[in-house]
Amino acid sequence: MKRSKTTALLLMGTAPLLFTACQRTAPVEVQDGLYTSVETCAQAVGDTATCRIAFEQAKLQSADTAPQYSSRAACEAEFPAEECVEQKTSTGHSFIGPLMAGFFLSQMMGGNRAGLAQQAPQASPAFRDNRQGWLRPNGAPGAGRAGMAPVSATPDRAVTANRGGFGRSANGRSTGG
Repeated sequence: MKRSKTTALLLMGTAPLLFTACQRTAPVEVQDGLYTSVETCAQAVGDTATCRIAFEQAKLQSADTAPQYSSRAACEAEFPAEECVEQKTSTGHSFIGPLMAGFFLSQMMGGNRAGLAQQAPQASPAFRDNRQGWLRPNGAPGAGRAGMAPVSATPDRAVTANRGGFGRSANGRSTGG
């Protein structure tokens, strides 16, 4: 009698773990890319409409998120001279800053729709500095480069995928037969 109670309790305690381990959830992939034009994005991603939407989103954000300088000389110290121009934010504030040189495209992908985007793409502008590096807004407001984060992405390359969930470690393995 004592043994059957212990066994029953043990099975009841492990049942939720067994059920969650058996559930199949599609791994979520985040694809990120840095592109200098809609055309190169479309070639890499295979979807011109998504790239066009991402470019327009980034263009709308560019003046509000660009590094801001009070003089052209201060801007030219960090960015190419031909890209330092007078701009206006969405609130009408004038400043000198670099033009958008490219855009980042991030898409949430799911395994159940054959690679089609499950959510709208997220985009942000990219700026190229004098050191041939790329910068993207980091969300922190600030003058100059204070609101920018350096990025090591190579522009116009094939999209990279980051996987999450249970499929993260298992996707790299194959089974022999």
